[in-house]
Amino acid sequence: MTAAYADGRTIRLACIDSEATPLFSKSPDGRTRGGYEPEAAALVMSRLAGGAADIEWVMVPWEEMIPSVRRGDADAVWCGQGITPERSAQVDFTRPYAVFNETLVVRSGDPARSPERLAGYRIGAIAGSTNMKLAETFPGVELVGFGASDDVFGDMIEATRSGAIDGFVDDDVVMIPLARENHDLAEAFTVQTRNRWGVGVAPGDDRLREEIDRAIEQVVADGSLEAVWRRWMPLLAFPLASGA
Repeated sequence: MTAAYADGRTIRLACIDSEATPLFSKSPDGRTRGGYEPEAAALVMSRLAGGAADIEWVMVPWEEMIPSVRRGDADAVWCGQGITPERSAQVDFTRPYAVFNETLVVRSGDPARSPERLAGYRIGAIAGSTNMKLAETFPGVELVGFGASDDVFGDMIEATRSGAIDGFVDDDVVMIPLARENHDLAEAFTVQTRNRWGVGVAPGDDRLREEIDRAIEQVVADGSLEAVWRRWMPLLAFPLASGA
């Protein structure tokens, strides 16, 4: 979803072009998209202190999102970026606009219900992600990294379904559509990691980071971000409070 404003200002936001509802859907035209991420982005960009901004989505593979900001091809990355020390060394993060836990997805009927039951399993996650860092803590598993694809989420689902891997780790929001649409997949367990997602801007771009920070604070305080959250993810409690 792209916001349109009259003043001509444009903010370029890097993200993958993938089907990962309710977070975002694959773009039908290379420019517009739906879901919580783009709608939240449009809301925040409408509140910038420097004036409401149009959004141009810069769609690149997962591993190219942060580099695209660092080399100036995008102004910020807004795409499921957990705020980690490794990423914080490459971009400057805003305050969080979302917080998620992490879930292991397996085939229906798989008996695993804890990390201790996974020895010998092949477990997938997006390479370099917070999900992969969690998977690395599971004892005795073989890790399989995914990336460099137009549909990395779909790739992990299909790999699990086919038996190429035994399951994959993703944020708990992934279970909303999976539970409804993919009855051959199931939630093994969820880890309460409370991963904070932020917007990453180029190092030293304090003006843009502070603008986005203030805008996020406003939309949390007035309840408008919570309204977007509940529209897309009614099964998950809104995790932010004013002043968080």
